[in-house]
Amino acid sequence: MSFSVKKIRRDFPMIAKGFEGSPLVYLDNGATTLKPKAVIEALSDYYCSYSANVHRALHGPAKKATSEYEKTRSLVQSRINASSSDEIILTSGTTAGLNLLAHSYGSLLGPEDEILLTVSDHHSNIVPWQLLRERKGVVLKVIPVSDRGELEMPALTSLLSKKTKLVVLPHVSNTLGTINPVGEIVSLVKKNSKALVIVDGAQGIPHLRVDVRDLGVDFYVFSSHKVFGPTGLGVLYGKKELLERMPPFLGGGDMVDQVDFAETTYAPIPYKFEAGTPHIAGSIGLGAAIRYLESLDFEGVMAHEEELTICGLELLKGISGLHLLGEASQRVPLFTFVIEGAHAQDLGMILGQKGLAVRTGHHCTWPLLKRFGADSTTRASLAMYNTVEEIEQLAKGIREALKILAV
Repeated sequence: MSFSVKKIRRDFPMIAKGFEGSPLVYLDNGATTLKPKAVIEALSDYYCSYSANVHRALHGPAKKATSEYEKTRSLVQSRINASSSDEIILTSGTTAGLNLLAHSYGSLLGPEDEILLTVSDHHSNIVPWQLLRERKGVVLKVIPVSDRGELEMPALTSLLSKKTKLVVLPHVSNTLGTINPVGEIVSLVKKNSKALVIVDGAQGIPHLRVDVRDLGVDFYVFSSHKVFGPTGLGVLYGKKELLERMPPFLGGGDMVDQVDFAETTYAPIPYKFEAGTPHIAGSIGLGAAIRYLESLDFEGVMAHEEELTICGLELLKGISGLHLLGEASQRVPLFTFVIEGAHAQDLGMILGQKGLAVRTGHHCTWPLLKRFGADSTTRASLAMYNTVEEIEQLAKGIREALKILAV
């Protein structure tokens, strides 16, 4: 099936509906993506037709809910080419997956073990490791980025040592749009150390074909709501032998084998890491989102997004006083910028009044903004349903806003 942005836009009700009766140009996909009708209908069907808990009963609705819940695990396995569905842990999101790793795998680390982060990491991929440092005394080191927003590979090589136990990085920067060369980095890490590689894939999964075995990563984490699925649901992929070594993160129902006051034994993976009643509807919705993506010409999607990237760079660079953060050669259609004499909050408010939904602030990447000497920025992040015409509207809206702000 050939790619058609016009057809895809019809699949997303909010695009046609707009907001409160007014047209909306949605350019905040880095925060959360819109949902197609297929996902909305899957959520409604669960709540209306077979709303029940999973893994706990044998009545009809419970069996149906369990079946649909587990289908999502298999769909994710296929989508990212994991070796087994047992390697797919369903969490509440990227943040939860990274915290699980910091607590569970982190418990296997000791004082002076080293973890390499990057200056472009999201706060959710920084703070859990800082908390681990407080608990265990691990050492955190930071891989810098160049003025273009690309990881400095020589610095990565120089930081690797026998003490390095983890290398943690984003697949795609949520502020710069840079696509990090994960496969190349994994090869470099494995050649120069025995460290494991953890990838925050929150911004990678909606834009790229992700093959965890081809990339060679040890763990890959992402959120459903970044990839056109519901909020409150995420995925942690981990190699089976590593997950089996790790202790549970949360205790409770469904993650146990046998419970006694003298001793408790745990369920096998993936259930060892899924305590309590999960976000059943969210999982079913993610399954619908993956099925929807599988129905598309994804090569066509990526080609369309490349066109959006080229167009966005050209139009934004043509605005006087506008400075983009990072100009990596490999990137997704996400643009973060500052404008001389214009505060990001003021710009964002005026654009919002014009129906242009962008994000302003630090984007949960304070260290990265400090690296680029920025305080507050504006970000326009695009998805497959955005168009060249919408980028043109953004550029026009910025110019009009600058006149209002007398810049």
